[in-house]
Amino acid sequence: MSQVIKVGISDLNVARSPDALVTFALGSCVGICLYDRARKIAGLSHIMLPSSTMNRDPKQAYRFADTAIVILVQKMVAAGADKRRLTAKIAGGAKMFASVSDSSLSNIGMRNVMAVKETLLKLGIPIIAEDTGKDFGRTVYFYAEDGKMQVKSAKMGEWTL
Repeated sequence: MSQVIKVGISDLNVARSPDALVTFALGSCVGICLYDRARKIAGLSHIMLPSSTMNRDPKQAYRFADTAIVILVQKMVAAGADKRRLTAKIAGGAKMFASVSDSSLSNIGMRNVMAVKETLLKLGIPIIAEDTGKDFGRTVYFYAEDGKMQVKSAKMGEWTL
């Protein structure tokens, strides 16, 4: 029997088929789904901020794109995934608050998305699907059985990538 593993804010986890991962409340945060199709191993990270240069506390490493993604890859490899086969799907990074200015605070979602893309590029992991930006929150389900990412939004409905 399969289970759905919850991934909180500033958290990450790994699942094997037939299990699934879910994260809620992706506003300006970004959910990063990594998948090894051959081994049916899935990983999901929910990051809040782009860069750990803001805080070098190792207890906070899951909070930042540049550190959380690296840790997620390590955990997936430890679970049997092959780093060379990993692909990524990402969602979130919304601009949740209307603002006259494009200050770094109001644009944290875009900065998060850019940091996630930069980190994945450095790690050589291709992004094969993306649902980022706009002005609405998301919940993401990620299925280890087939690598599908289901996105749900109270404002926009649901869709699969």
